[in-house]
Amino acid sequence: MKVTVYSTDGKKSRKKEFKNLPVLEGDRGRAALRQYLLAYQANQRQGNASTKTRDEVSGTGKKPWRQKGTGRARAGSRRSPIFTGGGVAFGPQPRDFSQKVNRKMKLLAFQRALFERAQEGDLAAIESWEISEPKTRLIHTLLQPIAPIGAILLVDDAFDKKIALATRNLQRIDLSDAASLNPWHLARYAKVIFSEKSLNTVLIRAQGTKTSPTSDDKS
Repeated sequence: MKVTVYSTDGKKSRKKEFKNLPVLEGDRGRAALRQYLLAYQANQRQGNASTKTRDEVSGTGKKPWRQKGTGRARAGSRRSPIFTGGGVAFGPQPRDFSQKVNRKMKLLAFQRALFERAQEGDLAAIESWEISEPKTRLIHTLLQPIAPIGAILLVDDAFDKKIALATRNLQRIDLSDAASLNPWHLARYAKVIFSEKSLNTVLIRAQGTKTSPTSDDKS
């Protein structure tokens, strides 16, 4: 499959064949990608929402008024959910939302995400990430012909400090190293732009080959 590769200044481009890009027939891997994305988002949840039941709220246990003769409904406690300051009925409690995704499903989801974004033309590569100074204007000028609108993810094996400083004020741009890239990153951004070297690293990962220890995405 071919990917557009841009020059270091972003002004020239050519199509280059990347033989290791995954090619999946039909809907293969689509269910795995969906499950991965659901699990990834679930694993970001803290699960710390908490409410107090009627046993946990502070307050008197005295009966508010006598059972009969007042004309009002029967009531046994001020801590009942029907009273202001009372406990919450069936409210949320701390819980663990995490879901486990096995290694083979992660790999298949990664392959499907790469395949779909490449097929849609939303993957691009640049010969290397290079700017002369850590200036926002320079990185903006570089990316304008490649991706004029939309959120962009830039990927490299390891970013130069100049690139990190130049992109930090651009809200639509995020950075990721090739070892940490996952299907959520590939699905989230309008355009994913790799350095040529990092794209080869990612394609090796997509074959199921470990290149270096990756950060755990909790899924």
